[in-house]
Amino acid sequence: MPDVNVVGAGPNGLAAAVVLARAGLSVQVTELADAAGGALRTEELTLPGFRHDVGSAVHPAALASPFFRAFGLTARVPFIIPEVSYAHPLDATRAAVAYRSLDRTADGLGRDGRAWSRLFQPVLNRLDGVVALTGNQLLRWPDAPVAALVYGMRVAGLGTELQRGILRGEAAQALFAGVAAHAPGRQPSLATAGAGLLLAAYAHGAGWGYPVGGSQAIADAMVADIIAHGGRFDLGREVRVPGDLEPARVTILDTSPDFLDRFAGHALPARYRRALARFRYGSGVAKVDFALSGPVPWANPELVLAPTVHVGGSRAEVIRAEREVARGRVPEHPFVLVTQPSVLDSTRAPNGRQVLWAYTHVPPGSDADRSEAIVRRIEEFAPGFRDTVLATASSTARALNLVDPNLIGGDILGGQVTLRQLIKRPVVSTRPWKTPVPGLYLCSASTPPGPAVHGMNGWHAATLVLREEFGIREPPTLAP
Repeated sequence: MPDVNVVGAGPNGLAAAVVLARAGLSVQVTELADAAGGALRTEELTLPGFRHDVGSAVHPAALASPFFRAFGLTARVPFIIPEVSYAHPLDATRAAVAYRSLDRTADGLGRDGRAWSRLFQPVLNRLDGVVALTGNQLLRWPDAPVAALVYGMRVAGLGTELQRGILRGEAAQALFAGVAAHAPGRQPSLATAGAGLLLAAYAHGAGWGYPVGGSQAIADAMVADIIAHGGRFDLGREVRVPGDLEPARVTILDTSPDFLDRFAGHALPARYRRALARFRYGSGVAKVDFALSGPVPWANPELVLAPTVHVGGSRAEVIRAEREVARGRVPEHPFVLVTQPSVLDSTRAPNGRQVLWAYTHVPPGSDADRSEAIVRRIEEFAPGFRDTVLATASSTARALNLVDPNLIGGDILGGQVTLRQLIKRPVVSTRPWKTPVPGLYLCSASTPPGPAVHGMNGWHAATLVLREEFGIREPPTLAP
């Protein structure tokens, strides 16, 4: 009989299992899919030899995550950290570029360069404190109050129409709008501004990392560590109710709140179930993976070596596209998030060919295949892109949900990213990972600190389990 059952082998379930196995507990991880990793999988989706990331492709949060730093991720997995973190084409010839170097980025933004530096340098000076703030639940006094104040004041400005007074030029406005659009929703808003500010700070800090060979390498490193410390995996097995699992002292769910409600049923108090029912899921995504005959023919040469490209045009275009999605419509001119990892990593495609990963936001549960819309949008900035396409693999939002029940309506972020739902995730609590059912915990992206591959949801749930269920106050060492 294991000490702990972990249901779901996504990044947070694996993170929780790493911590608990390192603490000397016996851990059983059960996963519906035939492979562990959740969003951290890399597969040949189009043609043999073309290795595509099924979910996450670029990892801004992983390099700064306290969990992954304690785990020694970069000692276990080789990362490529590019000089260009991300780029944003404005039209066929002009583009704004976010380099790791804040100074170089500012130099390219003309009259807004000084404003960009003033915006980010104080955040970078206190980035550890900002990471501590954003990597935990928000109903607590911050460990670094000055860092919290610096971050909060900037979010307040960028999250309202005051943003126009902070960043006045077209290039800087678009550069921020694109990175903020990683969190779907209306812009400006406090939640999208907070996400954009943090992601851009990572871009100028540790950088946006790409694991050599694909994101699967991160999952493989965690799986290997769990097994090395006695953990066991049961893959390809569905769990519906507690009776589907071996008896254990604790069960941790890396699942949606919907699954938690079905799994625990009437064992949950009615008030808690009502709170779960009020939890809101966000926009879906429609994703397309491309096998290409060669590099994308970007009209602007600065985009050729940019591994992440925000294809959205002006700030107004990005805002318009995201508002259309928020209104339940499929935009004619979508914002498209593109990564081209093989410009950095030749292992991803054979013989000088390339892979390209792209998605766009759509209404929840949409059946719309956005392949053609994505191709047209990229072609606005890369004429002839269509001619480089050898094969595609397309997933609608509805199809993503059918493959992974955690992706409700194709929502890859585990619920709406709004200020309210960053506090109420999925309930208002200073210990939101612990449910009212004894020994039952939740650790998915539907808990604080929310989405991204950082493992912190699993870390917080696991360390709470150690304290509350096993009387272990000090977290174990996770280093290799």
